[in-house]
Amino acid sequence: MSDRTTEIEAAVFRRLLEHLDSRKDAQNIDLMNLAGFCRNCLSKWYVAAAEEHGETVDYEAARERVYGMPYSEWKAKYQLEASAEQLEKFEKGK
Repeated sequence: MSDRTTEIEAAVFRRLLEHLDSRKDAQNIDLMNLAGFCRNCLSKWYVAAAEEHGETVDYEAARERVYGMPYSEWKAKYQLEASAEQLEKFEKGK
Protein backbone atom coordinates (compact mmCIF):
# COMPACT_ATOMS: atom_id res chain seq x y z
CA MET A 1 0.00 0.00 0.00
CA SER A 2 1.39 3.38 -0.93
CA ASP A 3 1.55 6.44 1.30
CA ARG A 4 -0.97 8.02 -1.06
CA THR A 5 -3.44 5.17 -0.46
CA THR A 6 -3.05 5.62 3.28
CA GLU A 7 -3.72 9.36 2.95
CA ILE A 8 -6.84 8.68 0.88
CA GLU A 9 -8.14 6.10 3.33
CA ALA A 10 -7.52 8.50 6.23
CA ALA A 11 -9.43 11.23 4.37
CA VAL A 12 -12.32 8.84 3.77
CA PHE A 13 -12.40 7.94 7.47
CA ARG A 14 -12.45 11.62 8.44
CA ARG A 15 -15.27 12.24 6.00
CA LEU A 16 -17.23 9.30 7.42
CA LEU A 17 -16.84 10.75 10.91
CA GLU A 18 -17.97 14.18 9.65
CA HIS A 19 -20.98 12.60 7.99
CA LEU A 20 -21.95 10.69 11.13
CA ASP A 21 -21.47 13.87 13.15
CA SER A 22 -23.88 15.69 10.83
CA ARG A 23 -26.41 12.86 11.23
CA LYS A 24 -26.86 12.61 14.96
CA ASP A 25 -30.43 11.57 14.17
CA ALA A 26 -29.01 8.29 12.86
CA GLN A 27 -29.09 6.33 16.08
CA ASN A 28 -26.58 3.56 16.69
CA ILE A 29 -29.32 0.94 16.81
CA ASP A 30 -30.54 2.11 13.38
CA LEU A 31 -27.01 1.84 12.01
CA MET A 32 -26.67 -1.65 13.49
CA ASN A 33 -30.01 -2.75 12.09
CA LEU A 34 -29.32 -1.38 8.62
CA ALA A 35 -25.57 -1.77 8.19
CA GLY A 36 -24.40 -4.14 10.89
CA PHE A 37 -22.06 -1.59 12.51
CA CYS A 38 -22.35 1.61 14.52
CA ARG A 39 -20.21 4.34 16.03
CA ASN A 40 -19.17 2.01 18.87
CA CYS A 41 -18.02 -0.57 16.31
CA LEU A 42 -15.92 2.11 14.61
CA SER A 43 -14.40 2.92 18.00
CA LYS A 44 -13.51 -0.74 18.58
CA TRP A 45 -12.03 -1.01 15.09
CA TYR A 46 -9.98 2.13 15.80
CA VAL A 47 -8.54 0.54 18.95
CA ALA A 48 -7.81 -2.72 17.09
CA ALA A 49 -6.14 -0.92 14.17
CA ALA A 50 -3.96 1.05 16.57
CA GLU A 51 -2.88 -2.19 18.27
CA GLU A 52 -2.09 -3.74 14.87
CA HIS A 53 0.25 -0.81 14.26
CA GLY A 54 1.96 -1.06 17.65
CA GLU A 55 0.03 1.79 19.27
CA THR A 56 -2.22 1.80 22.30
CA VAL A 57 -5.47 3.72 22.13
CA ASP A 58 -7.91 3.59 25.01
CA TYR A 59 -11.48 2.64 24.01
CA GLU A 60 -12.93 5.81 25.55
CA ALA A 61 -10.38 7.92 23.66
CA ALA A 62 -11.36 6.15 20.45
CA ARG A 63 -15.03 6.80 21.21
CA GLU A 64 -14.28 10.48 21.72
CA ARG A 65 -12.53 10.53 18.33
CA VAL A 66 -15.50 8.86 16.63
CA TYR A 67 -18.24 10.76 18.46
CA GLY A 68 -16.44 14.11 18.47
CA MET A 69 -16.99 14.44 22.21
CA PRO A 70 -16.96 12.18 25.26
CA TYR A 71 -19.42 9.33 24.72
CA SER A 72 -21.34 10.14 27.91
CA GLU A 73 -21.94 13.67 26.62
CA TRP A 74 -23.05 12.45 23.17
CA LYS A 75 -25.34 9.87 24.76
CA ALA A 76 -26.98 12.45 27.04
CA LYS A 77 -27.49 14.93 24.19
CA TYR A 78 -28.40 12.74 21.24
CA GLN A 79 -29.16 9.11 22.07
CA LEU A 80 -32.84 8.29 22.17
CA GLU A 81 -34.47 5.34 23.89
CA ALA A 82 -34.66 2.43 21.46
CA SER A 83 -38.17 1.43 20.47
CA ALA A 84 -39.50 -2.09 20.93
CA GLU A 85 -39.44 -2.47 17.12
CA GLN A 86 -35.78 -1.40 16.92
CA LEU A 87 -34.79 -3.78 19.70
CA GLU A 88 -36.71 -6.66 18.12
CA LYS A 89 -35.03 -6.05 14.76
CA PHE A 90 -31.65 -5.88 16.50
CA GLU A 91 -32.21 -9.19 18.28
CA LYS A 92 -33.30 -10.89 15.06
CA GLY A 93 -30.19 -9.62 13.31
CA LYS A 94 -27.77 -11.15 15.79
